Amino acid sequence: MSLLAVGSVAFDDLKTPGGSRDNLMGGSATYFTLSASHFVPTQLVAVVGLDFKPEHRAVFEGRPIDLEGLEQKPGRSFRWKGSYGDELNEAITLDTQLNVFADFHPHLPETFRQSRYLFLGNIEPSLQLDVVHQMARRPRWVALDTMNYWIRGSRQELASTLKEVDILLVNEMEVRELTSEHNLLKAYRQVLNLGPKVLVIKRGEYGSVLMTEDCVFSAPAYPLEDIVDPTGAGDTFAGGFLGKLAQLGRMDLPALKNAVITGTVMASFTVEQFGIGRLETVQKKDLDDRSKAFSDMIRLDDL
Repeated sequence: MSLLAVGSVAFDDLKTPGGSRDNLMGGSATYFTLSASHFVPTQLVAVVGLDFKPEHRAVFEGRPIDLEGLEQKPGRSFRWKGSYGDELNEAITLDTQLNVFADFHPHLPETFRQSRYLFLGNIEPSLQLDVVHQMARRPRWVALDTMNYWIRGSRQELASTLKEVDILLVNEMEVRELTSEHNLLKAYRQVLNLGPKVLVIKRGEYGSVLMTEDCVFSAPAYPLEDIVDPTGAGDTFAGGFLGKLAQLGRMDLPALKNAVITGTVMASFTVEQFGIGRLETVQKKDLDDRSKAFSDMIRLDDL
């Protein structure tokens, strides 16, 4: 069972209280696929420029990641420059260069159209919907990420796309803007009306909240002494969450809760180093040990 991911592969220039780095591999699809591929074979659809070299491609190779959908076009790849203050709560965008990503129109290879699970990364809603229409059959579930830019500027297109979606992954600001509700429980009721049945709210350093018609489940962030770079943590969480869900092949409450824990643990690795540095070195034992420690931390024994 493969998980198909559509999104961005980019290069980042970053400055945090821990230092600065230039020309780091980034992008939502990069973090997502490196995370999800720990649990299920993952297919990547994205576009890069001629500055994407063999050493960058090698980051994905040797893992269960199918790169047939990774297009390379003349020009430069999507580039983003940002900085973080001492609190590391929110990135300040200093420069964005879309480059070849500006004309990105995802085209699915024939084998990708058979995928049973689909993640629509943060791209234009009309393109997300076109990807759904390219599928040979409806996946078992479709998950989607979006942002305030699309909520404000492409609300009608986003509404059409959400009708095809089972799982929505957004942060608190985004779900409140999408629904015009400040209370998250009331916001979930509005999300139900839009289409998705499962809402996952990414809350950064405060963890995440899972909402379904039958359950509200909240998990804290994994506690760490040192956080170097939070870039990509949300995409890594989504990759761990959806990768685990695809691996389990179920969407019942135990599976969803397990997926939340897995996403949280994967995100905790990302923030330990700049860019994808830590994701490149995570081993199964690292994941198992941290998952057990986190499970023990949040377990409540019978009184």
